[in-house]
Amino acid sequence: MRSTVLSLRVDGELLDRLRQHAAKRGMSVQAYVVRTLIRDDFDERFKTAVDETQKFYGAEEVT
Repeated sequence: MRSTVLSLRVDGELLDRLRQHAAKRGMSVQAYVVRTLIRDDFDERFKTAVDETQKFYGAEEVT
């Protein structure tokens, strides 16, 4: 797997909250943010797959 550097400018209050969330899980802020992005990306891809499956089978949209 290839990795690339992503630099972000983050508000001080947000960084403090990220540090707290990461600390609760025994993680670094970097690891916490990456895990959160991966989870969000998975959720979006999963929803898209479900929507496509429902379209394929002609199921009514569930909200």
